Amino acid sequence: GYRVSLQGNFFGHNHTYVAFPVYNPRKHIKLDPPLNIQSNATASKCQIWWSVWNVPWYLAEILQYELQYKEYSMSWEVALNKVLSSSLPQVEIEATELRSGIAYAARVRCKVSENENSYHSQWSEWSQTTVFQRTDVPKVSEKILNTKTMQYLFIPLSFGTLLCLLWNCKLSSRRQKASPALTFPHQLLSFGHSIVCTMGILR
Repeated sequence: GYRVSLQGNFFGHNHTYVAFPVYNPRKHIKLDPPLNIQSNATASKCQIWWSVWNVPWYLAEILQYELQYKEYSMSWEVALNKVLSSSLPQVEIEATELRSGIAYAARVRCKVSENENSYHSQWSEWSQTTVFQRTDVPKVSEKILNTKTMQYLFIPLSFGTLLCLLWNCKLSSRRQKASPALTFPHQLLSFGHSIVCTMGILR
């Protein structure tokens, strides 16, 4: 520790003012702001990362960061703040927290973690900003959607058609006892024609 005092001559008299009887530099740290903040936004999340400069390795491992982000056209006074629990110089924002088609700006600052007893610091100044915008989810083509719908409907429709044909065959066999052998092949042929037509639609 150090003893910090101020000395001056006032009206011809020397005076000494003790500012800090015991001053410990490790308890009064102010770090430089983070550098090189960058971002990459997708349809599901936004990744933001940065670097720190002029920070000893034993402090870099116990840093905490605060992220601040807002809509680009809004004031920083209405920005959202997040104090990050990890000492890693990166963070992810879920897409659900961002509005589609809106540009955002983000910045970050750092200090020694409050859980650390050996060192103490105040927040650094804010970093430069990075600008990002959420990517919209591509819409499924209407043609692909219709094809998949037909595929899902093909099996139950075919099964229902088969049941109807069997029922018609049974009724026809009762009505036309004289020629039962001609009815079922005719209905089976119609069922095969229906399947071929349906497969042609799917293609």
